[in-house]
Amino acid sequence: MTPHRRRTAILISGRGSNMRALIEAARDPAYPAEIALVLSNRPDAPGLSAAREARIATAIVDHKIYAGREEFDRSMQAMLEIHRIELVCLAGFMRLLSPWFVQQWQGRMLNIHPSLLPAYKGLHTHERALADGAREHGCTVHFVVAELDSGPVVLQARVPVLRGDSAQALAARVLAREHEAYVEALRLVAEGHAHNTSGRGDD
Repeated sequence: MTPHRRRTAILISGRGSNMRALIEAARDPAYPAEIALVLSNRPDAPGLSAAREARIATAIVDHKIYAGREEFDRSMQAMLEIHRIELVCLAGFMRLLSPWFVQQWQGRMLNIHPSLLPAYKGLHTHERALADGAREHGCTVHFVVAELDSGPVVLQARVPVLRGDSAQALAARVLAREHEAYVEALRLVAEGHAHNTSGRGDD
């Protein structure tokens, strides 16, 4: 009997670099997650075309037509329910999620952040790491909680900061590790080997 593959949605706002890595990994029937939907808040997100080329269902929930964040999130929730989604991966999704939405997906929603959390939450992580003279940098896959970039860590991948690094060079080195880390983190969660044990879904 074929083991159940967890139906997974990827939320994007742009080109979907990490989305592509997850889609490629999920081509393997042995991978425990199936990419069942790619959803974007931007109709012009380049990643949507890549998802369609991979014959994955796509959906657009344009945030510009909603009066508030929770109204937008409730429309996303309806779309996820229609597609019977079990896990959600944020991959360059540039929207702050409401506490209500986060609560719906407590322990079932992942994000990838380009730093070794808790260092450098928020934006411009590579520039900040270089400005601090950090010797090591990397990325973190974590469960999403209402507080930005603060959920329990699933795994981290590290890269050295090299002499003379630019933010662009460091970002490229980190991005290569992001693709590997996200694939492995989703595998761990889909197989039930990683859990959100904090209970902080609505703080």
